[in-house]
Amino acid sequence: MTSAVPRSSINRDTPSPLDLALLQSNEVRDKVGECAEDLASRNESIKHQISQGETTLPAEASLQESEAVEAKVQECADDLHQVTETLAKGVEDLRRVEIALARSRKALAQTQSSLADSQEEEKRSRLAAMHDAATGLPNRSLFDDRMTQAIALAERNHWTLAVMFFDLDRFKRINDEHGHAAGDFVLKEVASRLLQQLREEDTVCRNGGDEFLYLLVNPQGQENVERIARKILTNIIRPMSFNGLDLIVGVSIGIALFPESAATGAELIARADAAMYTAKKDGTGYALWGPLK
Repeated sequence: MTSAVPRSSINRDTPSPLDLALLQSNEVRDKVGECAEDLASRNESIKHQISQGETTLPAEASLQESEAVEAKVQECADDLHQVTETLAKGVEDLRRVEIALARSRKALAQTQSSLADSQEEEKRSRLAAMHDAATGLPNRSLFDDRMTQAIALAERNHWTLAVMFFDLDRFKRINDEHGHAAGDFVLKEVASRLLQQLREEDTVCRNGGDEFLYLLVNPQGQENVERIARKILTNIIRPMSFNGLDLIVGVSIGIALFPESAATGAELIARADAAMYTAKKDGTGYALWGPLK
């Protein structure tokens, strides 16, 4: 009889205790099978002799055969005891492995938690680095990045873009008369009102001080740009309630279009800025960089 070698013991220099126990148990099984075959063979031999009319059996031969079977049975018992000891060692090894694995899982969970915290902190840091602390709006750096992407899309799809540059009127007076808390409130309220009418594809940012930039992606013509500018004007000049006061600011807006006014983001912003000063000087609320249709 042959016993199969377990797959787990192949290609391993030193078999594990459990592999050894499995090999030993297979060997014991084979020996027990051999004992059973010997006993069956002896039983058949006795039956045959009796069937041939023999009434006595050779005592010495029978004794030798029974002793041989007994020796094999004892050997099986010894082997089983060794298998039991090997299994016990294997179980203890497994217990130690399980303890080590449990510790590893705990360490992994702690590492993953720390990594998640680190990633969240990194996300917050990136967000803070790209947004204005006072208003929560994108800052100029993020605005410029989105402007670059918008110009690339506009060139590829033959779209127009519009950049609006606004400056708040009478903001300095509010700061001087009512304090910086009132000024900060006005900035936040202006940001909130701009966000209320912002389309998903557009971007508004605080440029610094009381200046804001507004990027319109594919506004579908100059008339739509002017309509949005008028809506912004109407929205911003509404009174803002602060500690029992109605604070009112005006706004001057300069507009530049891509590609009519300029071909780069920096040029668009510069020309929108120039148009804003024209609007402030003339008191028209908004002005377009010319010549435009």
